[in-house]
Amino acid sequence: MSVPEIQTPADDASLAIRVGRAAPGTDREAEAELCRRLGPRVRLYGLRHLRDEAAAADLMQQVLLIMIERLRAGALRTPERLASFVFGICRMAVLDLKRGHARRDRLLETYGDALLPPEAAHPDPEDRERLVRCLERLPERERTVLLLTFYDDMPAEVLARELSLTPANIRVIRHRGLKRLRGCVNGEPK
Repeated sequence: MSVPEIQTPADDASLAIRVGRAAPGTDREAEAELCRRLGPRVRLYGLRHLRDEAAAADLMQQVLLIMIERLRAGALRTPERLASFVFGICRMAVLDLKRGHARRDRLLETYGDALLPPEAAHPDPEDRERLVRCLERLPERERTVLLLTFYDDMPAEVLARELSLTPANIRVIRHRGLKRLRGCVNGEPK
């Protein structure tokens, strides 16, 4: 049973020939046109297999860059099979990404606890209660800034817009709040 070949429009093949025959990097117009034509197809392939918009966009850039490098090096012997060539690159790139994610997950599962400091791996319930009590003692403005900064992961610029303050003011409030919180948690007098 033979594998069906992905057909490439004649224009894509002629562009590939132009890129392959030109001195490396000289036919930028043909390279750009190939990227415009093949980019959306590669992006859709990435969306289908990775299920993430950002990952699909990254895949598209990576694959198109590899395609241009290979065309410049003359690695494509049959320009009519350009689409098959490009989707072969896609397939290998997706497999590499999935292998990397699986390997990272296995390593984190095996060694993840060793990466955390001992007290962070198993937080003391008393420490948590002390932190909650200290947060409740902070002035409302400082508590709000600290919670939005560290719990909601908001940068100072976004937080400033939300609270109608300047980013510099947010940083000052955060600094003072952290100082008070640290003092309270460590049992230092006010």
